[in-house]
Amino acid sequence: MTQQDIARMTGVSQATVSLVLNGRAEADVRIAAETRERVLAAIRATGYVADPIARRLADRHNRILGVFTSEPVFPSGTGDFYHPFLLGIEQCAEHLGCDLLLLTSAPVVDGRRRLFHQDNRLRLADGAILLGRQLDATELARLLADGLPFVSVGRRDDAGGPVPSVGADYPAATAALVRRAVEAGHRRLCYLGQGGGPESHADRMRGFRDAVAAADVDWHHAPADGRGADELLDAITATCATAVFVEEYADGVALAAQARHRGLDIPGDLSILALGDPTRPARTDLDLTGFRIPRQQMGWQAVEVLTELLGGAPAGPVRRLLPCEEVPGATLAPPTGRNPAQ
Repeated sequence: MTQQDIARMTGVSQATVSLVLNGRAEADVRIAAETRERVLAAIRATGYVADPIARRLADRHNRILGVFTSEPVFPSGTGDFYHPFLLGIEQCAEHLGCDLLLLTSAPVVDGRRRLFHQDNRLRLADGAILLGRQLDATELARLLADGLPFVSVGRRDDAGGPVPSVGADYPAATAALVRRAVEAGHRRLCYLGQGGGPESHADRMRGFRDAVAAADVDWHHAPADGRGADELLDAITATCATAVFVEEYADGVALAAQARHRGLDIPGDLSILALGDPTRPARTDLDLTGFRIPRQQMGWQAVEVLTELLGGAPAGPVRRLLPCEEVPGATLAPPTGRNPAQ
């Protein structure tokens, strides 16, 4: 079945069929509603499907969106963390009638996949969704310079220009947790984690610093640096901190287990607050106080922003920050007054 066949069946020109198929009958050209409906009825009755190459030549888009991940997202250790992002991407693409192309041929250099390489197939897609904890700033700058449409899942620093992105509002979520701890009576806080490097870590630390400065409380930074839970607990208790904010959920789980092993009460002797969801497996019977990242919504809105960029007229901002969901949990309580180091 071809457009010419549809045209003969309905008594119109092939150009009219093409205009109706491309959704331009109402916007650009006056076509009688009766004629338009007759063409659409014939399309439905015959099951006509437009040739994708012809459609691409007609509207310059093939409705294929690339998905590039800077690190593996399917291994068992991180699958649960990335699954909601991918689910949101898939659901929105299906809703908009787009297909997804997973760009997996990128070589790994220094532990991360590289988007630009000799055989890169980025231009097979209309644009790309970029996903990963850390993206190469040089490659982001090249994407911007080349005018290739893309959106990052996660806020990114400028790379020769603003990077289109949909991220989580980590500063606001972290600051809200600090205020909760201070309101519960904690005056000595500790931040456990990198506090820098990837934008998501730097944003958490920025929110933490701003909140403790506003509350005028003491705080310390304890970088994880690959140390075990026993050594980390020693470093934290040495500061006399009564509440610790963990960048990685799994570190909080390990810390709680070690503290309990030493006879400390969680949360009485040490409150533990998690700054996000687990990025690696972490089994515990504790309900950690903290916040959840809007991962599925971030994936969905990244596709929305990309399709708006492809349309040439974004309906809203191309850099979005979504609020995180508070988790009341059971690991924040007023301090008992006992020094955890004793």
